[in-house]
Amino acid sequence: MRILVVGAGATGGYFGARLALAGQDVTFLVRPQRADALRRRGLRLTGLGEDLRLAPQLVTAAELASAGSSDGAPAPAPYDLILLTVKATALAPAVDDFAPAVGPGTVIVPVLNGLAHLDTLAGRFGTERVWGGVAKVVTALNDDGDIVRLAPFADLTLGETGGGTSPRADEMGALLNGVPGIDADVSPDILGAMWAKWAFIVTVSAVNLLGRGTVGEVAAAPGGAGLGPAVLAEAAAVATAAGHPLPDDLLAFATETATGADSPLTTSLYRDVRAGLPSEAEHLFGDLTDRARTLGVATPLLDVAALQLRVQERKLVSKN
Repeated sequence: MRILVVGAGATGGYFGARLALAGQDVTFLVRPQRADALRRRGLRLTGLGEDLRLAPQLVTAAELASAGSSDGAPAPAPYDLILLTVKATALAPAVDDFAPAVGPGTVIVPVLNGLAHLDTLAGRFGTERVWGGVAKVVTALNDDGDIVRLAPFADLTLGETGGGTSPRADEMGALLNGVPGIDADVSPDILGAMWAKWAFIVTVSAVNLLGRGTVGEVAAAPGGAGLGPAVLAEAAAVATAAGHPLPDDLLAFATETATGADSPLTTSLYRDVRAGLPSEAEHLFGDLTDRARTLGVATPLLDVAALQLRVQERKLVSKN
């Protein structure tokens, strides 16, 4: 099975490297600058006692688009699996970049947060090619561009958005199961899993945004410990109204995480906001509050968080 991983950052680089190290045929679609760095240093995984290096197969968007277009040579066979690991802010250009790699039998698995990207991808490539995906991994890029693993878990869940199981799902499960360093699962309810992660991320992000600090700093302030559960209740109500009630274990874990005393936790969205960078504001908060309005669910705390983010995004646009 030919696998194309779109992006070789902290998430795509980790999962793609694990698949390649397990003997799978993996190619990374990357920007030219990242390609140059990876050709010089290789793709490296470090942290938690590991120090692994591989020479990855790489392709740029220009190379992918031009393949088979010169000298009358046939275009290469399309990829069987495309693992899309970019942020929502980079979704539109990424779709154009990997489009030449999509064939009739290609399965596209995006591991973006939220749900709005599913409609974008299905509109371009067809519902039958687009699956759902959830990645849970704590990794970061260091100054050298190496992938540093910061926590022992690395979960990858995927499934067909229509639910249930199929021979294609079994094939994907057989491909992923047993890959060292990945705890893989093919879910018959991938949309439920995506709603669960979405609710978790917006809960912690809202604690950071509304409390203007880490989870621990907010929890330590008078009244702060109640913010996380209140936001979670709003997100859970939207999920339930959408037909995807959150499981009890997720509710318990999210509550504990969002109220942890002395926790240094901040989300990447909050860190982007603090750094004055574009964020996944609309993809995570705007889309969720819009769905809440459609479903008739009141979300006052999430609405305030969405408003803050929209003001921030407008400021960034005006600067540029």
